[in-house]
Amino acid sequence: MSKITSLADLKKRREELKSGLDIRIKAIDPENVVQVKVAMATCGIASGAKTVMEFFLEQLERRNIAAVITQTGCMGYCYAEPTIEVKLPGQDPVVFGFVDLKRADQIIEKYIKTGELVDGIIPVNYQTIDLKE
Repeated sequence: MSKITSLADLKKRREELKSGLDIRIKAIDPENVVQVKVAMATCGIASGAKTVMEFFLEQLERRNIAAVITQTGCMGYCYAEPTIEVKLPGQDPVVFGFVDLKRADQIIEKYIKTGELVDGIIPVNYQTIDLKE
């Protein structure tokens, strides 16, 4: 992100952020687009989740990938921060840990674009209430 040095820069940045927010708010049917949730609890922020979220916001728009990017609280994987959850349309969500900018780019290029799994997946180690007998 570039530095803001004038009122014109500030207004331009405001419009960029506003248009990105409009996209997230006006998502007609989020189930039909890629959903990315970035864990932004204290441990996530301290580990770089803010930078990761900005990367996803910028890169998914730049690559013309329809997506809703939101922040969430703690996912319970503090040891693996920054963590993100990616849900492709019609599929179960996948949680990735230790997400830096390099891994975020791999997630976009391989998992989001082609469905190919990449390193860093945190396996599900629980059952939902619906699955218990």
